[in-house]
Amino acid sequence: MMTTITPPHVRLPRIAVLGAGHVGPIIARVAIEAGYNVTISASGDPEKIELIAQVLSPGAEPRRAADAVRQADIVVLALPLHKFTTLDPSLLDGKLVVDVMNYWPPVDGVQELFEDHRYGSSEIVQRRLARSMVVKTLNHIGYHELENERRPKGSPERRALGVAGDDPHAVDMVADFIERIGYDAVRFDRLSAGRLLEPGGPIFGASLHKTEFELAVRAETA
Repeated sequence: MMTTITPPHVRLPRIAVLGAGHVGPIIARVAIEAGYNVTISASGDPEKIELIAQVLSPGAEPRRAADAVRQADIVVLALPLHKFTTLDPSLLDGKLVVDVMNYWPPVDGVQELFEDHRYGSSEIVQRRLARSMVVKTLNHIGYHELENERRPKGSPERRALGVAGDDPHAVDMVADFIERIGYDAVRFDRLSAGRLLEPGGPIFGASLHKTEFELAVRAETA
């Protein structure tokens, strides 16, 4: 376990994780261990995920999605992509939304919404969530690695993760979250840059230190 000591006068953002499959509970767990207040939701009755929360994300409070989102400062979308289209966009109006989803047709099947190749998958999420601020991150690291590869700030083994979004304040908030859970954040000032983090991009699945990460991005965009 890697914990971050937060000064008592600092109030960390409240996190709501939507999705209780493989990814959501791990994100909830590392966030709790970094000092965040976390709720976790799946479709339907929160009682159905109480055991998942107790075992995989101790300290995360199971809530109905609407209740969790209402009180959250940051909402993490960790849904299977095929379930995204069933999500009511108005639920997330005005919210900072972290998109950790990937479009993988061999896994999800062909999803018509995400077949518009003019846009990266997070840009499509943003177009659907027009009244939210979407930031892309955490999609390019395996959920099984997310807990184990955390390192303290300054560690030579600390891995870098990209954070892409159009809203500078939203990017800064999410980058701070990434730093606090044990990774170096590399900021991108456009959500379209999230394509670099997607399957097939130069960063996807790669365990890179910050300098290596930035060099890989430069090589791809040169």
